[in-house]
Amino acid sequence: MTADVVPDHGVWFRVDNGATAGGVRRAAERLGRQLELSADRVADLAIVTAEITSNLVKHAREGTLLLRPARRTGRAGVELVAIDAGPGMADLTLSSADGHSTVGTLGIGLGAITRQASRFDGYSLSGRGTVLTVQVWDGAPPEADWAGGLARPITGEQDSGDGYAVREVDGRRQVLVCDGLGHGPLAAAATGAAVAAFRSAPAGPPDVVVRHLHASISHTRGAALAVAEPDPAAGLLRYAGLGNIAATIVAPGERRRGLVSLPGIAGHQRPVIRGYEYPFAPGSTLVMHSDGVVDRWDLDDYPGLAGRAPLLVAATLLRDAGVRRDDACVLVARGTA
Repeated sequence: MTADVVPDHGVWFRVDNGATAGGVRRAAERLGRQLELSADRVADLAIVTAEITSNLVKHAREGTLLLRPARRTGRAGVELVAIDAGPGMADLTLSSADGHSTVGTLGIGLGAITRQASRFDGYSLSGRGTVLTVQVWDGAPPEADWAGGLARPITGEQDSGDGYAVREVDGRRQVLVCDGLGHGPLAAAATGAAVAAFRSAPAGPPDVVVRHLHASISHTRGAALAVAEPDPAAGLLRYAGLGNIAATIVAPGERRRGLVSLPGIAGHQRPVIRGYEYPFAPGSTLVMHSDGVVDRWDLDDYPGLAGRAPLLVAATLLRDAGVRRDDACVLVARGTA
């Protein structure tokens, strides 16, 4: 990366050698200073990034890392998401303890990450790979997130035409997933306009918000998009979508339930926009993704993952179901954190 400023959607790095790892560490330090973290926390961030990239170089297949700002209620921290496709660890908790090593090293890498990070989480499955999520903040970290997502550009592009956003307004918790038509800067501009319109939209149910987005992005090439609103008090999930955004409710002991998105392109034509309501029992999980993610995933294939942090679930599904020949985005949400 050559830019001095890391955008809010972050920057993806492929980490396959020591030179790349050094560049990621320097980018993380720049981001820490950009967000005005204290000098001590920037130093901690450098240690965390160095240890994560070292592990990717030594152990990973197809290791990648997302570096991005984490913004919550007027505060800013740094978030890193490390993804690899194998070989995975049989016991991530044991591997995080100082002195444990699978390759004859001192075995202090993951332990150093957990000590320096404000928040650390991970999931690993033998033969499938490992996902780590890390945040570094000044002071105590914010409350755990009830929703989390990430978007990755098609190979060869810097900016993804897919994106997501999360908001809370007048007691409503809502999420957006958007797929700007095509790829590259114009697709990213369409999604950026939709995200900005979503964050500033008046309070209302998902179908009202989608109508607002449709009107707000008419100057762009258009997008497929969907808005969901988990309402744990009512035991419902409200949903409205246009185009090929996939959305699924996964509930304990029940079959997956796919949600209805109507044909159309937000920002163009005169699409029919309609809201739907679905049962959303305690413990349910919402998974939304663009068509850059193959809809053949099954959380039952990942023991213990369904109840983990939303970002961890989203990153694991992106690794295994995302395709490289398209932009890809996954968002996971629950009624409560």
